[in-house]
Amino acid sequence: MAKDYLTGQGTTFGNKRSHALNHSRRSWKANLQKVRILVDGKPKRVWVSARTLKSGKVTRV
Repeated sequence: MAKDYLTGQGTTFGNKRSHALNHSRRSWKANLQKVRILVDGKPKRVWVSARTLKSGKVTRV
């Protein structure tokens, strides 16, 4: 799947642990949005995480 254009944030994997400490594999997906941002002065449509957008690291076009 897609990754964050700036930070490279994507799917993270780990274990789901119950109260009895049973475990099974699971994944967490980043909240990715397809947005137009300025890249080298030109608008480009890329995948960016909601956290990156909220922090102001990119400016939307």
